[in-house]
Amino acid sequence: MALLESVQKPAIRTKGLRKVYAIGSERVIALGSVDLVIPKGQICGILGTSGSGKSTLLNMLAGLEKPTKGSITIHGKRVDKLSERQLALFRQKHFGFVFQSYNLLPTLTAIENVALPLAFKGVGKTKREKQAVELLKAVGLGDRLMHRPTQMSGGQQQRVGIARAFVAGPDVVFADEPTGNLDTRTTFEVMEKMVSLTKERGKTLLIVTHDLEIASYADRIVKISDGNIVEDTYTHNAGCE
Repeated sequence: MALLESVQKPAIRTKGLRKVYAIGSERVIALGSVDLVIPKGQICGILGTSGSGKSTLLNMLAGLEKPTKGSITIHGKRVDKLSERQLALFRQKHFGFVFQSYNLLPTLTAIENVALPLAFKGVGKTKREKQAVELLKAVGLGDRLMHRPTQMSGGQQQRVGIARAFVAGPDVVFADEPTGNLDTRTTFEVMEKMVSLTKERGKTLLIVTHDLEIASYADRIVKISDGNIVEDTYTHNAGCE
C-alpha cells in the first residue's frame, strides 16, 4: 500500500492536525493529532459516530474551520495559512460539496441549481446551462431539468446536489452524510451515481458518514474515534489488496 501512495500525487495531506474548543473554562479536544495522506483520485470514507471528530476534520479540510495546531496541504497549497478571502477563492476553484440536506434553492430549476457554481465563476449562461444539462443527464435526471426541488423526491434532489458538486470540475468533492435523509434503495442509487462520477472524472472524494455500509463504497475507510484515527483500511474497491 505504501507503494500505491508513493506513485500517486497526494490530493490532501495533514500533519499533526489538532482542534481544541474552549467551552467556558473547559477545553474540548475535537481532534487529537491527525496525520493523513489522501492520494489524488482516491475515494476515502471518513467513518465515525456522532462526536467522534469526523465532521470537525471535514470542516478543517474544507477550510471552514482553522486548526488549533498542525497543517493542511491540498494540491500543494497550505490552506491553513490562507486568509478568509483566499480560502473562499480556493474553495470555489478546487472544491465541490454534497450536503445531507441537499441545500438547493427552492425557486430555481434543476438546471439553475446545478449551474449556480459556474455563475459565481463568471461562466456565460449558455455554456453553464449546457454543462448543467450534461451533469443532470449523467446522474439520470434528463427528464427533470426544469423541475424545482419541491417537484422532486429526496433522491432526485440529492442527485441534483451531486451534479452541482461536480459541474465546475473541482479537484476534491466533500460529501457530508450524503444519504442521511434517504431510504435504503435510494441511498444505493445515489451512492452509485456519486462514485461513478468520481471515477469517470478522476476526482478525489471524501465521504463523511457514521454508516459502515456507506463507507464501504470508498476505496479506503479511515475510522475516527475520540478525535484520533483508530483504523485505516483499504476495501475491495481499491483493487490493491
